[in-house]
Parts: sequence; structure tokens; C-alpha cells
Amino acid sequence: MESLRLCFHNFLSFHLSIIVKIFRWLFSPLPTIKRFPLFVPFIDAYISLLFRFSNLSPCTLDLDDQTTIHFWAPNHRRYDKPNLVLIHGYGGDAKWQFMYQVKSLAQSFNLYIPDLLFFGKSYTTRKERTEEFQAKCVVQGLKELGVRNCSMFAISYGGFVGYRMAEMNPEMVEKVVILSSGVGCSKDQKEEQLKKIGRDPVELLIPAKPEDLHVLVNLSIYKYNPFKWAPDYFLQEFIDVSTWPHHSSLKFIRFHTI
Repeated sequence: MESLRLCFHNFLSFHLSIIVKIFRWLFSPLPTIKRFPLFVPFIDAYISLLFRFSNLSPCTLDLDDQTTIHFWAPNHRRYDKPNLVLIHGYGGDAKWQFMYQVKSLAQSFNLYIPDLLFFGKSYTTRKERTEEFQAKCVVQGLKELGVRNCSMFAISYGGFVGYRMAEMNPEMVEKVVILSSGVGCSKDQKEEQLKKIGRDPVELLIPAKPEDLHVLVNLSIYKYNPFKWAPDYFLQEFIDVSTWPHHSSLKFIRFHTI
């Protein structure tokens, strides 16, 4: 039985690889053609529908005359449910990071999901580039939405922001879960990790071409690579139209997300 399953797996993998090569050959001219983005906006619209079907709506808050923060927040807040804040990591925005979690979590929590500054629809013209400033802005936004206490789930760079939120506002933050974040790493440990990667982290954190995005995903994901079968023209479109922050905004996270 095990040998039969192995044969089927090899057979399927072989034919899938042929199909992928055919599609890559057919669409290989696309990256050289100047065209409007198609695939990423369609997927982005689909993810937005998933969030809306999970009782969430987008809202944009002006924290001051220089700073705007975007949230996905409950359409109807239930006072018999605890509040849970989801803080995304580096690259893209909150929708792409939490699209698989919102439906199930919304059944048990009032979800509040911000785009961190310089990601998604959140931005500022202020000069602050620290996780403390990020934390301050998220907390201010939550208070304007009427949130007085909450728990938090944060991943990667969001873990640094979530840690600062809890440190600066212990009366507000009840429980904290931090995943895949180097909050407890020393400077020497971070530098050692950078040496193992052997590349400038800027090239990976702000990918300019599909090859860089492949390396970033391989470093970030242990078992399953969702971009493995994606053709390069799709990855290039994702890079071009997604919400990767500018190089000038990278200074406040360069040594935190590795």
C-alpha cells in the first residue's frame, strides 16, 4: 500500500511539473509586456470578501494631521466576546497574512486587525521609525475604536510591535502570543543569523524580482511553500502592486525581522 501511494505521488508530481513548465513557457513573454495588474487585485478582492463575510469592515482613522492607520474591525462588537488584535509581520498587509484565520477566530473573538504604518493603507509623514511608535499608533487607533482591553496575537516584525504595546500599556493588554519573532534574541544572535543567510536583508525584505521572493519564502516557511508552483509573472505582479514599504521606511526594522 505504501509503495502504491509513493508511485501515485511520483506520477502526480511528474505531470504537475510538466503542466507548470508548459504554463511558464506559454506566459513567459508576459513580464516584458506593459500591462495592467490582473491576478493580484483579483485575489486581493477575494480576500476582502472573506474578511467581510467574517463580520469585519475596513475603517481608516486619522490619528493626527500626519498619521493615518487602517483597521479591519467588527461590524457589530459583541460584549460577550473578548477582543483580539492580530498584528501582521513584514511585507504585504494584514489581509494577506491572516486570510486563513479570520473566519474561525471571528466566531470566538471581536477581531481588530491593523495595517502597520508603511504597510497596506497605513502611513505617516512623521520621522519616527521605531516599533514603539508603531505600538503607540496601534493603541491610539484601538482606543478610538472603543477598545479598552484586548489580547494579542503577533507574528514576526509584528511581535516587536505587540511586545511594545504590552510593555507600554499593561492595563490594556491582557494576554500576548508572539510567533516567529526575535524579540528575545541578542544583537550577536541576530548578526550570526544574518551571516548564515549570506545576503543583504534589504534585498529579501523588499524583493525586486521573483528570485528574491522565492528565497524570502524559503527562509520563512518550514514545510510548505505556497509560491513553489507560482509562475514568475505572477510573483513579479505581486511584487509590483502589493504593499511592500519603501526602502526609506526599512531602517526601523532591518535588524528585527531576521
